[in-house]
Amino acid sequence: MNLQPASPTPVKPLMSERRVAVVGGILTMVGPVSMMIFTPAMPEMVNAFGTTEAMVKLTLSFYFAGFAISQLLCGPLSDGLGRKPTVYSFMGIYLAATIVGLVAPTIEWVIAARFMQGLGAGVGLAMARAIVRDLYTTESAVRIMNLIIMMLSIGPSLSPLIGGLSTEMAGWQAIFIVMLAMAVVILLVTRFLMVETVSRDLSRIQPRALATSYRLLLGNLYFMSASMIPAFAIGAIYALATVLPFILMNRVGLSPVMFGFAMMMQSGSFLLGNVLMRQGMRRFHSSRLIPFGLALVLVATFLMPLPVLLDQEPSVLAVMGPVAIYSVGVAFFLPTISTAALGPFPTMAG
Repeated sequence: MNLQPASPTPVKPLMSERRVAVVGGILTMVGPVSMMIFTPAMPEMVNAFGTTEAMVKLTLSFYFAGFAISQLLCGPLSDGLGRKPTVYSFMGIYLAATIVGLVAPTIEWVIAARFMQGLGAGVGLAMARAIVRDLYTTESAVRIMNLIIMMLSIGPSLSPLIGGLSTEMAGWQAIFIVMLAMAVVILLVTRFLMVETVSRDLSRIQPRALATSYRLLLGNLYFMSASMIPAFAIGAIYALATVLPFILMNRVGLSPVMFGFAMMMQSGSFLLGNVLMRQGMRRFHSSRLIPFGLALVLVATFLMPLPVLLDQEPSVLAVMGPVAIYSVGVAFFLPTISTAALGPFPTMAG
C-alpha cells in the first residue's frame, strides 16, 4: 500500500534555487543567531541580576523549549494558512518578546522573553525546509539545503563576536537591540523577496486532519529514523551552547570578545564542512557522504571529555578542538538527512 501523498501542483511564480537559498538562509538564521549572540552576555547577567549561573542557563533552556514547540505549531499552520502569513505572525511574537527582554527588570522576565523569542524564531527553520520541499526534490533540494546551511553558518560564526562586542560596549541590553533589528530585516525579506509557495487550505489545519498527519509521521519508521539523527546531533550543539560561555570565560579566562573569537572555531568549522560537502557532491551522491560525517561526530564525542578524564586544566584548543571536529561532521549529513525526511510528504511539508 502506497502511503505517500500525491505531489501538489507547484504554486507560480517559482523561486530559483539561488533565491530559495537566500530567503531560506535568512529565515533559518534567526534561530541560531538568537541563540549564539546571547551567550557572551550570560556571565555578565549573573552579576547584573544578582542571580546564579543555573538561572541564567535557563534563558537558553527555555529558548530551546520555545524553539521546539514552535515548529509543532507553525509548520502545520503554514500548510493551511500559507508560508508568508505564518512568518509574519511568529516573527511578530519574536519582535514583541525581544522588546520585553530589552526592558526586563528581573531574570525571570528575561527567561519568559527568551521562551517567547524561541517560539517566534522557530518559524524560520520550519519555513525554510518547507519552502525547499514545496519547490524542489532529490539532489536539487539537497544542494539548496547545503547552500542554506552554508549561509546559516556565517551568522552564528559572527554572532558570539557581535554579542561580545555589544556586551562590552553597551551591556547585555545591546544584544536585544541587535535582535530587534534582525527581526525587522526578516520581515522585510519576507515581504519583498519571499514568494508564497502553497495555496491557502484551512482543511489542513482542522484538528482531525492534524491528528491524522501527525499519526502518519509518528508511525512512519523512515521519517522517525531520519529525524532522530539530526535531532540528537543538533541537540548536542545546543547543549554545548549552555556550558561553553561559563567554561571559556570563567574557567579559561576569556573576555566576551575573545569568547566570540573562540566560538568561531565551531561555526567556522561548520561552514568548512558544508563547503567540503558541496565539493564532495560533485563526485558522489550525497547519501555516500553521511557515514563520513557520522564517523567525525563519533570521534569528536570521545575527544570532548578527555580534559576532564585526564584531570587537565581546560584550554581553548582542548575545549574547542573536538567541538570543531563535531561541527564538520554534522555538516556532512545534515542537509541530506533533513531533505530525505521530508521527501515522502510533499503535502505536509510544514
